Amino acid sequence: MASGFFAILDDIAALMDDVAVTSKIATQKTAGILGDDLAVNAEKATGFLSSRELPVLWAITKGSFINKLIILPIAFLLNWLYKPAIEMILILGGLYLAFEGVEKIIEFLFHRSKKGHEVVEESKENENSEVSEKAKINSAIRTDFILSIEIVIIALGTVIQQEHPLITQILTVTFVSFIATVGVYGIVALIVRMDDAGFKLIKKSHDKGVISKLGHFLVKALPVIIKILGVVGTIALILVSGGIFAHNIHYLHELLPTWPAMLKEFTFGIVGGLAAVLVFTIGKAIYSLATKK
Repeated sequence: MASGFFAILDDIAALMDDVAVTSKIATQKTAGILGDDLAVNAEKATGFLSSRELPVLWAITKGSFINKLIILPIAFLLNWLYKPAIEMILILGGLYLAFEGVEKIIEFLFHRSKKGHEVVEESKENENSEVSEKAKINSAIRTDFILSIEIVIIALGTVIQQEHPLITQILTVTFVSFIATVGVYGIVALIVRMDDAGFKLIKKSHDKGVISKLGHFLVKALPVIIKILGVVGTIALILVSGGIFAHNIHYLHELLPTWPAMLKEFTFGIVGGLAAVLVFTIGKAIYSLATKK
């Protein structure tokens, strides 16, 4: 009886050891997409009132956990029943990411600059609008859903290559997925609260000495970091989508073999995004005409 109990403990220990080793490999494989995930979500989680930053971030984080709970069982089921379906889902997700990235670029290049009073009025509307906040949260959760699919698929592909038993695959991919959410949104929370930390340091040091200078640096650095994250996040959306196209569409994978991978993926992302924006614009115009009749 006792020997059987200890045998079970040995099996559990061996399983946990396999999960730890495989999780390390899977995390290394997903490091690139996690970096893009961080840039995209940090950009999505900014632009709110200071008092709303953490509640909004928590809402997005909960949405991310729910995304993982939806994606994980579906990914394992599809991998068992029909593997090509995973590629189809990835490509559709890539189109959505490309659409978001290119739409931001078009908005930046062609949007008319607002005058002072228009900016103030829009800012007041955004600050007081629960609908606007919910729309931004939903947009962030949708983007997280696509990025989460990519993370899950990469992690799943890694454990399948290692030829581990099903239970090890499930535990490893689940662990990597949830650690990704905690890690990414934990860092995002630190970024969006930089200015508050800076103000506290200034107040604590009575605006004197090295600590005060550090506080001023944090306060001044936040707007710059947010702008950088906006640019990096947009580029990340396009690169991730282009990477999805390049790795899952055979024709594109063989196309432009002499081009650097990053340039190739960026080009595919831009072209895919422009196509998605064109289809969306035409569809929206057709829908508007249909509803007017």
